[in-house]
Amino acid sequence: MILCLETATPVCSVALNDGCCTIALRETEGQNAHSEKITNFIREVMETAKIDYKQLDAVAVSQGPGSYTGLRIGVSTAKGICYAADLPLMAIDTLEAMAYGMKAKLGSQICENDLLIPMIDARRMEVYAAVFDANLQRINDTAALVIDENTFVDLQKYHRLWLFGDGAPKLKQVFENQPNVNIVDGFKPSAAYMLNLADKALREHNFVDVAYFEPFYLKDFIAGKPHVKGL
Repeated sequence: MILCLETATPVCSVALNDGCCTIALRETEGQNAHSEKITNFIREVMETAKIDYKQLDAVAVSQGPGSYTGLRIGVSTAKGICYAADLPLMAIDTLEAMAYGMKAKLGSQICENDLLIPMIDARRMEVYAAVFDANLQRINDTAALVIDENTFVDLQKYHRLWLFGDGAPKLKQVFENQPNVNIVDGFKPSAAYMLNLADKALREHNFVDVAYFEPFYLKDFIAGKPHVKGL
């Protein structure tokens, strides 16, 4: 029984996964959703499943890349539960979990030669992205990419591409004349998509150090200029 937390984007998602299915799921999206909702969502999924924290096998948290604030809240919350209930902590790659979720949604639409490219918005024309094949094997490392019409030109020669996540819709005009690029609207990360990866990590005892684990931000946090007079 694994409690999964997904906070890498504006989506705040909490799921209770038992290795074969999602037993309970609570999620929402919006400003300050993580700080306002995550503890209530955790309580609600535990009450729905009628289990105690001591009955959990582990806690899994989305490790990023993504929102600095969202990741900090998710990881801090996960660590607190692990300390209190003496549970192991597992870190799940956000983009890889998104790829698992997208493949499940596409079903028979995806072909053996297709590539899945999950994207998280990093402002302007930049995204955090990775490339996975139809069998969910990683093709390249996660990177911060500034997208233009030539970004995936070599991949398009041999593959049909599926771009999805909150970084994808803004690229519609960039790729509107490239038939091998499919941009999927409305796809959002979910703690439910962590099910397979979290179960694998638990079986392999692939745990991270609760005291020292830090999220994978990919880019350093840059504080914005305060707008309050006198600061």
